[in-house]
Formats: sequence, C-alpha cells, structure tokens
Amino acid sequence: MSEYRLVFAKEGRAVWISHLDLLRTFQRAFIRAGMVIKHSQGFHPHPILSFVLPLSVGQASGCELLDFATQEDIPGDEIVRRLTPCLPEGIRALACQAPVKPVRELDALQAEVRLTYDGGIPQGAGEKICALLLGEHVVVEKRNKKKRMVDTDIRPMIRAVFAQEDDRDLLLSVTVQAQNPGVNPALLAAAVERHLPPLRPDAVQVRRTAMLDGTGKLFR
Repeated sequence: MSEYRLVFAKEGRAVWISHLDLLRTFQRAFIRAGMVIKHSQGFHPHPILSFVLPLSVGQASGCELLDFATQEDIPGDEIVRRLTPCLPEGIRALACQAPVKPVRELDALQAEVRLTYDGGIPQGAGEKICALLLGEHVVVEKRNKKKRMVDTDIRPMIRAVFAQEDDRDLLLSVTVQAQNPGVNPALLAAAVERHLPPLRPDAVQVRRTAMLDGTGKLFR
C-alpha cells in the first residue's frame, strides 16, 4: 500500500462542480486510469479519497490537494500521466508525491480576490479596502461550529492583504488562516460590501494560489 498527495487545479467551468461530484469524478478517473485505490471495510466498501480543505463551489484553484492510497507502488509522475486524459475540462493533475506533512500542519491559504467594477474602480478603493481589512476589527457573518450564521471578527485570521488595479478590476492578494479556525477568502469581499457600501463590487471571483505550512513554505 502506497500513500500519495495529488496537487490539482480546478478552473473554468469546473469551479461549479460540487464537492460530492468532484469526489465521484476522481473515483471514475482512477478506475479509467487503471489504478486500484484503497477501499473502506464493511458491507459497502468505497474508495478512500480525502480532499485537503475542500474548495467552495464557484471558486477556482491552482493548488488543490487530494490524499489517497493505491494497492501498488506507482511513481508520482506516472500517476499524473495516467490521470490527465481521464479528467474533465477544467480539472488538471499537476503533481503527485507521498505526503510530507500531516493535514493538521496546514497553516495558511494564499488567494486572489478579484473585485470587478463595471463603471471602473472607485478612486482610492485599494487603500480604503486594505485599511479596512487590516484594521482593528473586521466583522462579517460567518458560519459557526453549530452551522449557524453569526457575526464574527475575522481580523485575527487575516495575515496579509495587497491591492493592485487591473483594468476594471481590483485584485486583492491575500493570505488568511487556513484552519482552527479558518476563513474563506470570499468573506473579505463580504466585509467590503458590509462596511464600505460605496465600494461594493459588481462581481467577485476567488482563486486559491497556494497552501502554506507554519514556516510559510508550500504545504505538501
């Protein structure tokens, strides 16, 4: 039995694939690629696949992680080669290797939050939004452990925010805490809408760019 961690991208139309459908997509892809995945025990065994910090529907990513184990020892680059033609448009296998660190050591996420303004970026928007997100408190509605929406100060979970203009878009490059507790980068856009109504964007797009460990290195 060999354990692996697959790095993959989820982009384009694939961002609308739900977590459950993504799980089924990879189950079928492994079968088509001729790889036997470790299964659960019991009367209804199923392939054991674990996504590290599953991505929200509608968000893109170039750094998603999938943990799994195979019955045979296969080189990581061979797994990528065999999976590539078996995955749908928008999902790409990028790299594969044995897990280096346990999931509990995943510390931070880096992401791009793109705020689109149809009428052009309001003057001073970048400075005002960075001041808000790096201020003393950033209160938004966030789901708690009981699955209820409650006002939560996410400022302690925001590590860094940088803003740059790109045509009609304001691109926020952010680093946020990943877990225990973590914050979805989309909530930073929600904070703008709540606390800076004149700077409310016409559209928001989120793309994960990296997962980091406690030392700031790529989590693998």
